[in-house]
Order: sequence, then C-alpha cells, then structure tokens
Amino acid sequence: LIDEPTNHLDLEGRQIVSEYLNKKQGFILVSHDRTFLDNCVDHVLSINKMNIDIQKGNYSTWLINKQRQDQFELNQNKKLNQKIVQLKTVAKRTENWSHAVEKSKNGQRVSGLRPDRGHIGHQSAKMMKRSKSLEKRQHQSIESKEKLLKNIDWADALQIRPRSYQKDRLISANNLSLSYGDRPILENLNFEINQGDRIAIVGPNGSGKSSLLKLLLGEPISFSGSLNLGSQLQLSHIPQDTDLLTRDLRDYSRREGIDESLFKTILRKLGFNREQFEKNLGSFSEGQKKKVYLARSLCQSAHLYLWDEPLNYIDVLSRVQIEELLLQTPPTMIFVEHDRSFIDHIATKIIKL
Repeated sequence: LIDEPTNHLDLEGRQIVSEYLNKKQGFILVSHDRTFLDNCVDHVLSINKMNIDIQKGNYSTWLINKQRQDQFELNQNKKLNQKIVQLKTVAKRTENWSHAVEKSKNGQRVSGLRPDRGHIGHQSAKMMKRSKSLEKRQHQSIESKEKLLKNIDWADALQIRPRSYQKDRLISANNLSLSYGDRPILENLNFEINQGDRIAIVGPNGSGKSSLLKLLLGEPISFSGSLNLGSQLQLSHIPQDTDLLTRDLRDYSRREGIDESLFKTILRKLGFNREQFEKNLGSFSEGQKKKVYLARSLCQSAHLYLWDEPLNYIDVLSRVQIEELLLQTPPTMIFVEHDRSFIDHIATKIIKL
C-alpha cells in the first residue's frame, strides 16, 4: 500500500520509482502525478461521488473513458431537461383546464338550463387526476436527472490577475552562483525572465531550486555574479513549506492584505466546503493548506508569480483546473514543480540545474 510516494520527489526520482513499480505486481498506489501513474499502473480504481469504479488501463485510458461517460451523462441530461420542460407545460395546462371546468359548475345558465354539476365535477376530477399523474411523472424525471449526473466532477473556472510590467525584461542573471556559508549550491547560472515567460526550474533535490526562488524574493542568500531585478516589481509567492499556517482563514486573509470574500470564493472553487472556513488552518490537510496558498496567490495582482512546488498534495482535478487557468490567462511566472504533465503543458522555458 503506497500513499503518495512522489510528493517532494524530483523528476529523476519519480522516473526511477515508476520504472521499479512497473516491474512489480500486487500493489495499491495513491498518486496525483499523471505521468507517474501512466508509467506504472495497469488498473485504475476511482472513488467517485456515488460509487467506486475499477477499470483496466492507466490514467490516460481511464481519463478518456471518464470524459466519454461524462459527455454521455450531459447529453442525456440535456434531453431530460427538454422533456421536463414539456411535462411542466402539459401539467400546467391540464391543471388550468381542471380548474376552469371546476369553476364552470357555478357558471351561467345556458338556454335557461342549469349547469350539470355532477357531469362537470366528473370531468374536473378526471382532469385533476391526469394533472396529478403528469406531476408524478415530472418528479420521477427530476429524480432521474439527479441520478444521471451522479459522478460528474464540476470544477468552476479560476481567475488570476497578472500585471503588465513597464519593461519587457523583469529579471536577468549572469554567472550567478549561490552558497550557504562555504557550501556552494549552484554555479554560473545565466537566465532572463521576460514578460509572458512561464519558466520551470527543474533539477535533483538539493540542487538549489528553492534557494533560487528565495534569492529572487530578496531573502539573505549569499551569491556571486550579476543579478538584476526590475524596479518596483510586484511579486506573489507560494512557498514549499506549509507549517507556518495558523489561526483561521479570516485572520489569514487580513494578515495577507487580501479580499476575504474573493479568497473564500476561490477556495470554494478549489473544492472547500463552507464548514472548512471556520476551522483552524493547523487542522487542514497538506492538500488543503497548499490550496490556501494557491488561493492567496490568485488574489494577488502581481508582475511575477514565484511558485515553489504548488501541486504537492493537490488532487488531479485541481491540477487540471490550475493548468487551464494558466493557459487561458497566462501570467509571467517562474516555478519549481516535479509534475511532468504540468511542466509540459505550462512551461515556455526550462532552467535545468
């Protein structure tokens, strides 16, 4: 039983583990890394809203089947909605008829004759019975509709507010070397960050990826070489470590200077329920804590977004949700991530350490 083995594991490590597991049998694996899953599993067991399903194949084949099933349910739902509208119209018309017939019991005389109330009452009862029958069919159709959409995962579109910088180039580095005391971390690095770049920093654990981001944030890290940062750069940062999150979401949003309503709206779109808003951040799962950082960063309007392993512990649905956001409203960003699918979809450049 292997529970999320890839968190914080670098690309090379993930490849080694997936190749090893590919030769093995008889394991159950939990992972949100799509490339990793494709390399080493032959069945997918998905825990859905209403059931548990198992299919032969890897993540990619499961996703194709999932999309087909979702589309089938959506098409059936569309037809059912049309049928429900028709049923409501007919039921309303029949109800109006029955009421009209009922009222005619007390209507005016025709050719000096009184209305036949017994006959009219019988007609009214038949109309009402038909109306009730249609109403019952309508409710049954509505129940069927709810069952049809039982396993579709809805993910509302996210928003990000990148700022445009006054110059094309935001940051440049020449022969940049970092060290902690006498211990060198990386040496002779050259790169530029221009507007519109989405740069992935990749490399083994301990190669200096997080240290490079911290240097760009202005933290006291010893370096040599040349590092030029544009003036008045507005930065937004997602740290790797989530241990510093304390108190509740309201207090956190105030301390960070972000709009509480927008912050919670984004968290709702990332899968939070309202009950979670009242809890202490320290009681959150690692995935929930990471989503707090993601939501805070999406609230901030920045020239440059620096994200350090933003997808650790994040579920697949939310990963796809974030990818779609970054492709639809591309910010300028530099990020550390070990999810190969995310890098392939998002990165316009790669810095390899």
